[in-house]
This record gives sequence, C-alpha cells and structure tokens, in this order.
Amino acid sequence: MSPSILIIEDEASIADNLVYALGTEGFDVTWKNLGSEGVREVLTQTIDLVILDIGLPDISGFEVCKQIRQFSEVPIIFLTARSEEIDRVVGLEIGGDDYVAKPFSPRELVARVKAILKRLSWKQDVLVELKQGQFAVDEVKAQVRYYGKDLDLTRYEFHILKILLAQPARVFSRTQIMDKAWEMPASRLERSVDTHIKSLRTKLRGVRAGENPIKTHRGFGYSIHIDEN
Repeated sequence: MSPSILIIEDEASIADNLVYALGTEGFDVTWKNLGSEGVREVLTQTIDLVILDIGLPDISGFEVCKQIRQFSEVPIIFLTARSEEIDRVVGLEIGGDDYVAKPFSPRELVARVKAILKRLSWKQDVLVELKQGQFAVDEVKAQVRYYGKDLDLTRYEFHILKILLAQPARVFSRTQIMDKAWEMPASRLERSVDTHIKSLRTKLRGVRAGENPIKTHRGFGYSIHIDEN
C-alpha cells in the first residue's frame, strides 16, 4: 500500500504542485485547505505524514499540530512563508518533525518526506526491549516503564530517553541528541532539547518525586544515571 500523505494548505497553486510531485513518486495524496478539515482527516483516516501550512484561514498550523498531537504521532512537516527562528522553535517544540520555508523546491520536500518515512519504517521493524535498572524500553510500542509504571511520553521524549538509556552515564551533547532523535537533524534547534529534558524530568518526578536520574553537565550536555539494584 502506498504511503498516505495529507496536505493542509490553503494556496491552491502550492497544493497542486505538491499533489503532482508526490503523486508522481507513488504517494497517495489528500489535500485539505482548512485546518479543521485536516484534523478531522487525521482523526478518521490512516495518514502516514502531514504537510502543514502555518498560515491557514481558519486556525493556525500551530494549533492544528497541537490538536493532532492530542491523539496522533503522525509525522508533521511545517510549511510556511515565515523563516524566523522563533517560528521554527515553536513548530518543533509542539511536535513538528521538520520545517520548510517558502519558496521551496517540491523535489526537496519530496526528499524530506521520503527520509522521514524511511526512518520511521526502519524503527518500526526493530523489536527491542531494553532494560536498564528502574527503566524498561519497549521499542515497538514506543513505551518506557519507570519503576513499573508506563510514562506518557511524546515521540521526542521517548527517543531522547531511549538514547540516554542506551549508554548510562555517558554525556551526550545537545547536538548529539538532536542528530539521533530528530527525523531531520539539519533542522535542529538545540533549545528544543532543553525543553524536552525539562518535560521528561517532570514526568519522572511524577513517579518518584525524590529522584532525578537525568543529570545536566554544564557546557557539555546530559546523561542518565540508573539504579542497578
């Protein structure tokens, strides 16, 4: 079955170009010009990736992403005329996987779509349960248990925690974490790592208030320390 791509874009000329470019590569493409329609499509249909414009006529692309993330971890590529760093930071921190500024090459966007789907496909083919002290990582379910309790993690929180747990006590720089966790490392913004680490610590404290296994190494990065008992 061909991967299903949803385009949420109100400019018909841009959407037409993307539908054509993706269609010639064998993708099954659906186009919606309103954010609310796009959210409904993800909720009711099987979608493998979303290309999402920020400047929509009904609700912003950021709000669309937030609504989708309440029930789906489908990859999202933001598409916008704006290229300021704050927009990229916000887009990635709320759950976006990549960010492409207009004007852009449809071929480049198709290449990014393929790269994200290829990486996700590879991850889904791997069955791993990593047990490290008080942690257990289920790769297939994208789930981490902490002292026997399942953590409610976002996709990037899961990947970051898995990276740290694979090599306890090793210090990973923000750049190294981004390279391993993000679908498109070229669009990395290191401030996003700090945001996700902060959220992870809050969720870990929700299970064990007195423990803080993720350590900050000022000027270097982060590591995790586990209880082997």
